[in-house]
Amino acid sequence: MSHLIIAPVLLPAIIAALILLLPRLQRLLSVIGTAGLAAVSVQLLVTTSHRAPETYLLGNWPAPFGIVLQLDRLAALMLVLTAGLACAVLWHVVATRLDNRTRHFHALFQFQLMGLSGAYLTGDLFNLFVFFEVLLIASYGLMVHGGGAARLQAGLRYVAVNLAGSSLFLVALALIYAVTGTLNMADLAVKVADLPPGDQALIRTAAVLLMLVFALKGALVPLHLWLPGTYAQAPAAVAALFAVLTKVGAYAVLRTTTLIFPTDTPATGTLLMDILLPAALITLLLGALGALGAAGLPRVLAFAAIASMGTLFTAIAQATPQATSAALYYLIHSTLSGAALFLLSDRLQPRTGSAILFFATALAVAGLPPLSGFLGKLMILQASTAQAGLIWPVILIGSFLMLLAFARQGSNLFWTPVPDTDPEHATPLGPPALLLAAMVALTVGAGPVTDWLSVTARSLHGAP
Repeated sequence: MSHLIIAPVLLPAIIAALILLLPRLQRLLSVIGTAGLAAVSVQLLVTTSHRAPETYLLGNWPAPFGIVLQLDRLAALMLVLTAGLACAVLWHVVATRLDNRTRHFHALFQFQLMGLSGAYLTGDLFNLFVFFEVLLIASYGLMVHGGGAARLQAGLRYVAVNLAGSSLFLVALALIYAVTGTLNMADLAVKVADLPPGDQALIRTAAVLLMLVFALKGALVPLHLWLPGTYAQAPAAVAALFAVLTKVGAYAVLRTTTLIFPTDTPATGTLLMDILLPAALITLLLGALGALGAAGLPRVLAFAAIASMGTLFTAIAQATPQATSAALYYLIHSTLSGAALFLLSDRLQPRTGSAILFFATALAVAGLPPLSGFLGKLMILQASTAQAGLIWPVILIGSFLMLLAFARQGSNLFWTPVPDTDPEHATPLGPPALLLAAMVALTVGAGPVTDWLSVTARSLHGAP
């Protein structure tokens, strides 16, 4: 049992506490902590690439009675993605001095990373709920950073909706525990598969409630209404970090539907996927239409994030190793591209470098070649043979609408004369350029990356 598994949770928590004790060193401590998290995450990814999944027992209490952390290839992938994104966002924060507006930005930033890391690593549904609450508290503080009536109003709506989701989560956990006597994910995988017919209705209800909670976190229609206002009103760097926040909902759906509620489980069968697919397709279309009709770049990007979640859930709903591999590739791409555009939107000026970065990233988000967005959508289309007549037109129409939306925004931003502004207050191009470079690397290395993701997907589905 390697103690390094707990480091992604423990390190941000310790750094956050030190920041509160030593506020004058908060920027330095945050940079050190985030860089350390990235290094640890990469090491864990390398470890899981050559070893079987590992379990960490807190207090050495055996499962399913103690708190369990579980490290596998999927968790390690999400850790590396989150840590890499956090490094780019923190670079932007320091360059723009966003952290000077309040005293506690960096502490909240580290607690956010702690919540994200814990959600990926936990092997227990109740602790998944706990880390979701850590995420909610920290994300609310980051979202209202800097104040303002519109931002506070959007933040209150965000908290209210997510608290309702938390209540549903607790109800679902109570039902699951009442039926099975456990909330350990690995233990649930065994017990749910062997439930007697009399208990299957209750576990089916609990599974649907869980999917509603995760759909709320992932901004699926009709539970997406909190996202446009939240992302559009949040500071650009915070919205960029939130690009991975909705992916936690997708991660939770993928984790639970492959481990606890696979399609061959008698209690649920294909029920969850039958609900998920139409919701995903509607989300994709409404997000693309919202981006086309939105006024202002932040709202366009918020609706683009909704459309990308619809595309991601469309792949997850296929419930096959090939579709899951495509979903993971698209998850990486959509996180990087969405965050890059949010960072660019912060005080964007009509400069040559800004225009190149904007249009390159926008093409990637829309799914046009040659970048990773095109490859990700192509993989999803290839994996969607069973529902090709329904999925293909929706994805292609959504891509076309997104292209129109970004073309309109680009023309407004770069072809409309604007007064000169102080270049020192323009968007720093380094962080979005770093994310774009990561997308280029994802495109160039698509072969080995998809091979690694295919192994990950097969392990999730229990396929050889």
